[in-house]
Amino acid sequence: MIFFNSIEQMNQHAKCLFNLAEVESALEVVVEQLTQDLVDKQPVVLGVMRGAMPMMGYIIPRLGFYLEVDYVHATRYQEKLTTGELLWLHEPHVDLQNRSVLLVDDILDRGITLKAIADKCYSLGAKEVKIAVLCQKQIANFSPAITADYTALLVPDAYVFGYGMDYEGGWRNAPGIYELTSV
Repeated sequence: MIFFNSIEQMNQHAKCLFNLAEVESALEVVVEQLTQDLVDKQPVVLGVMRGAMPMMGYIIPRLGFYLEVDYVHATRYQEKLTTGELLWLHEPHVDLQNRSVLLVDDILDRGITLKAIADKCYSLGAKEVKIAVLCQKQIANFSPAITADYTALLVPDAYVFGYGMDYEGGWRNAPGIYELTSV
């Protein structure tokens, strides 16, 4: 593992795929789509923690209609580069019975975690579950376990971090989306 404690050091080991302005421009498109689709549904917006925090912070104030906000925390990464078993840390506390639910997450790669969360929402009575992701990995010859209804950006099948996605537990605050090029 390489530890970088500055953006200058990070840029030596990572390539910026999308800068902050490009990320926010892509999120504006998602906000427009969400507004069209959810304006009359009074949805529950569930952020998938911790990666969804920046995206939630950007989109929630821009959705000009009634909604409720909660979060779920289910992870397979536990601050590692590889995946593990699904671990539930927090289930939604808002009643989902007969509600439209919008799951917001940082990245869709294999879709296993998001599918488990969507299934949980349905088991709690949600009438529909929509998924919005900041990024979707482009994995050759592979279809994820679930698809996103709203995707801001496409990223390569590589280790990416920034704007909510972590590198070894940190750099969720990186001002854009980066691809790790050396470890």
